[in-house]
Amino acid sequence: MIFGVLKDNKVGEYRVIMTPVEAAAIKDDGHTVLVQKDAGVLAGFANEQYEKEGAEIVETTEEMYERCDFIAKVKEIEESEYKLLKENQIIYTCIHPAAHKEQVQAILDSKCIAFTAEDSHRFGSVNCEAAGKQGALMGLQAMLTINGGKGKFVSGLAGAPGMKVLILGGGLVGRSALQVLHSLGAWCTVMDINYGTLRDIGKTYNEKVNTQLSTKQNIKKLLPEIDMVINCVKWPKEREDYLIDRDMLNLMEKGSVIVDISNDTDGAIESFRETTHENPTYIENGVVHYCVSNIPGAIANSTSVAYAASVLPHIQSILNSGVKSACMKDGFLRRSLTAYKGYLTHEETSAIQNRPWIKPEDVLHIKEEKLDPAPPATSTRSTNFLSM
Repeated sequence: MIFGVLKDNKVGEYRVIMTPVEAAAIKDDGHTVLVQKDAGVLAGFANEQYEKEGAEIVETTEEMYERCDFIAKVKEIEESEYKLLKENQIIYTCIHPAAHKEQVQAILDSKCIAFTAEDSHRFGSVNCEAAGKQGALMGLQAMLTINGGKGKFVSGLAGAPGMKVLILGGGLVGRSALQVLHSLGAWCTVMDINYGTLRDIGKTYNEKVNTQLSTKQNIKKLLPEIDMVINCVKWPKEREDYLIDRDMLNLMEKGSVIVDISNDTDGAIESFRETTHENPTYIENGVVHYCVSNIPGAIANSTSVAYAASVLPHIQSILNSGVKSACMKDGFLRRSLTAYKGYLTHEETSAIQNRPWIKPEDVLHIKEEKLDPAPPATSTRSTNFLSM
């Protein structure tokens, strides 16, 4: 196949999905590798490094889409790219389809084969780890007096207490944020709906981290004494309530900080609105909000190296074995199939956008084969099925 590494053009995005190391591996498998000019420059990888590994540098996005059988990048497909998508072309990127109706329609109209990368990670995405760790540090930046925050130092000073932090969600993102903040001396509380998760966190940190069941009532009781909230909850998109609504902001002291790493429109934080690295914060009801959607882009080199290594097996499997075989061998890749030649194959998107869908194993005609199992990507279910 002809495989292409696209340059991400989302505002404030500096990562690249393939470093020269992975490009060389794909080249060694016998495929042609095209890299869009300067795709890796901001992450620390020059065009010449890709060329040294046998890749061809291509000037424009248009030429990349025109020539490539399989194309990959880090973030969503931008509106300017919709018209470039081609029938049968394979796309692998973070689509977040349930939240992007127009993007999904463009994918379906093109009859391409699209995988949403965020659902394909068996052990959690390294971008989640990066978002949690760097998001915690960005929250500390927002806490500075010069940025509108309270001006508290994370671990405190002699005679001045350290910060109290509430982390909502004890998954990979929340644990990554906790790892940074606890090591820096913050007083941390983690809330989750899973007692097993809370017990495991308590054991890991020798009960030096407070844990509580995640409920709106418990949050209300705690907010008056909390300096920073880190939201790491993947809030079900069909819900119309919030974990923290606007009225609850009045419970927080002025200059407190909310870091919304989950970054969901209609998510767990009612006062959320997406921001960028160029203008990362806003203040509502006296509370500083940090809501950048691509936090890992701020540490583009580290995240690119880690992310490229983690997705290479999926990409090689598709390139070397084809979509059908690759989806049979890996249930996590199969569940990430979002659209196949005009058919929606993503359950959450079906439920949220009220679109009919077909299961990946049905559209690929592999349901009778021996399939690698995988749990559903989300708790959202849809029975709005279509037949081929």
